Amino acid sequence: MSTDVLELPETAEQYRSLEEKVRLLRPKDDLAPLERAYRYAADLHVNQKRKSGEPYISHPLAVAHILADMHMDLVSIQTGILHDVLEDTSARLEDVRERFGEDVARCVDGVTKLSKISLANRDDRQAESLRKMLLAMTGDIRVIIVKLADRLHNMRTLGSLLPERQEAIAQETLEIYAPIAHRLGMGKVRGELEDLAFRTLHPEAATELMREIESKRQDHEQWLAQVQATIEQKLAREDIPACVDGRVKRAYSVYQKLKRQRITLDQVYDVMAVRIITDSVKNCYAALGVIHNEWHPVPGRIKDFIAMPRPNLYQSLHTSVIGPDGIAFEVQIRTEEMHKIAEEGIAAHWKYKEGSKGPRGDDQRIAWLRQLVEWQREMKDSGEFLSTLKVDLYSEEVYTFTPRGRVIVLPRDATPIDFAYAIHSDIGHTCVGARINGAIRPLKSTLRNGDVVEILTQPGHQPSRDWLGVVKTSRARNRIKHVINAAERAKAVEIGQKSLEKEARRLGVSLGRISNQDLETVASEYGVSKTEDLYAALGFGKFSARQVLQKVAPDDIPPESLPVPELPRISPPGTPSPLGDGDLTIHVKGADDVLVYRAKCCNPIRGERIVGYITRGKGVAVHSQQCPNVQNLMYEAERKIDVEWARSANDPLPVKVIVYTDDRPGILHQLTSILSAEQSNIRTLEARADHTRSDESAVVDITMEVRDKKQLERVINAFRRIPGVRDIERILTN
Repeated sequence: MSTDVLELPETAEQYRSLEEKVRLLRPKDDLAPLERAYRYAADLHVNQKRKSGEPYISHPLAVAHILADMHMDLVSIQTGILHDVLEDTSARLEDVRERFGEDVARCVDGVTKLSKISLANRDDRQAESLRKMLLAMTGDIRVIIVKLADRLHNMRTLGSLLPERQEAIAQETLEIYAPIAHRLGMGKVRGELEDLAFRTLHPEAATELMREIESKRQDHEQWLAQVQATIEQKLAREDIPACVDGRVKRAYSVYQKLKRQRITLDQVYDVMAVRIITDSVKNCYAALGVIHNEWHPVPGRIKDFIAMPRPNLYQSLHTSVIGPDGIAFEVQIRTEEMHKIAEEGIAAHWKYKEGSKGPRGDDQRIAWLRQLVEWQREMKDSGEFLSTLKVDLYSEEVYTFTPRGRVIVLPRDATPIDFAYAIHSDIGHTCVGARINGAIRPLKSTLRNGDVVEILTQPGHQPSRDWLGVVKTSRARNRIKHVINAAERAKAVEIGQKSLEKEARRLGVSLGRISNQDLETVASEYGVSKTEDLYAALGFGKFSARQVLQKVAPDDIPPESLPVPELPRISPPGTPSPLGDGDLTIHVKGADDVLVYRAKCCNPIRGERIVGYITRGKGVAVHSQQCPNVQNLMYEAERKIDVEWARSANDPLPVKVIVYTDDRPGILHQLTSILSAEQSNIRTLEARADHTRSDESAVVDITMEVRDKKQLERVINAFRRIPGVRDIERILTN
């Protein structure tokens, strides 16, 4: 080593404290490999600094500390120290394997990001990184635990990055990493990731909410102490051993409830919660009886996750009761072992033995992961893959049953179609109806906990495209897309071949003299591999038959004989077009002669990430990537096309928002004053009392003009600061 890294004062103390922590946790382990990993990583990172100015090695050491706190094994902690050497230094995987063994090398390789790979856009980079991570996780689940520790420390130290970078990392954390932690049962990590991302993405809302919670902290603590003492006394009287703990719910959890129900903090009835940890399952149920004997339970709020654990193996009894002073609160009851699993999940009871990589192959917590890996092999489109992943990670479970009593776990609001595909793809394809609890119900019905579902099938039946708008599971969506895409592709190949033959006859070109090899050469120029793919692209309208003939038989078609392209050019402002004016703020990458228009369903604005979809005869429809319709359209991947915002155009674009607020005088004046200060024109404004609620509340619909996403964010943040504003929702669909 060129430097005795243990002499570096900035990191030596950090490593020594790590070593002491690991020694206390694993007194029988030889810690020499840990020091070798530190010396190796510190030497490679010796001249590198973090954005904060700290030595770079401080980050891998902090990740290792987090893993040690999770009681992870030495392989995981070494991986934490080494996780950036392949990406950020000259180290090679062979070096790591030779020095630290196969397990460490495999984990380091699995954690390594793919930022060095040059891919077309952010979605592609993120998708490829996640694909690799998912594949590595199936081989060794420690990969994702290290990755989560890495992300947790990055979120804790996000402040030194540029605001745009902070937002991108926080959004990815909220969409991908926090839900992965949830699916692995790692509640503690999930909670901290969500709260940190919340503060970054919604700093004003987070600050205001924390201020409100803090202002009531003393009252909350006194009330919880009273409830805690009562519970302890009642449980002791029944000889039920228990540890009782009271707490205020996490900021992000409270924020989600405020947003979902459009209420203020004063109206959240279960912002406080009590946890009871006892010694046995029998006493869990006995404690539940004591609680319900003391206070009235809230109907519909009793959940038994002990008898029916969640897929991530979470177990607990949940109930909400009306406590002292009429204040509702939630109670969770579990054993010590259940509590460990709830807090730390898959990392809670990891007992690594020599040669072991973690859980058994049938461990429920990674069964969903194995399914994801199978599905992602079928998905070439990055946006589709990321959307599928997010849907699967976010799901909240509903427990349904087959007539024979088999439990089928589905996401909330799932349909009988989802149920059918969960049993088998063939049953999904051929399902024509459903009997729910003995009654015939439509296939679009929403399933609820405890429903007994019988699927009615018809041989030869095929899934409908409309199903894509109602299904909730990625399995059902992918199977439906596969069938529809195959049918649409076959149709497109036929249309493309006929259009080429028709154009050839019109221009007097003999297709008999054009070999299949010539067509494959042209196909490769358009980025496809086979003649069939070329015909499909023609059928989908990605380019014209004349363009193909010009390439394959240039001598037979003089340039002057080529007519105007099939899709009209964008007309100059003020010039009428048979299809309407094109949108000058957006253009198709690599093409200047295609009509482009913003989709009316979502009206994307400058700065938002957008995606183009080729329509037959109308040009390219441009949607916001957040548009609910995008995933239903993208079953035909061939129709997707890259679009981007033009650099020069800066015309204002219409955006509709709904403001949910208290019904009080002066609120409209405050809203319109903000728009006036932003020089944003108001197209329409409608205010009305909210008759769906019993309290004094109002709804204000505003269609305003904004130049870009940043201006919209400024307006919405200013709206949120108005006293009495409860929530703001941007409308993406007409």
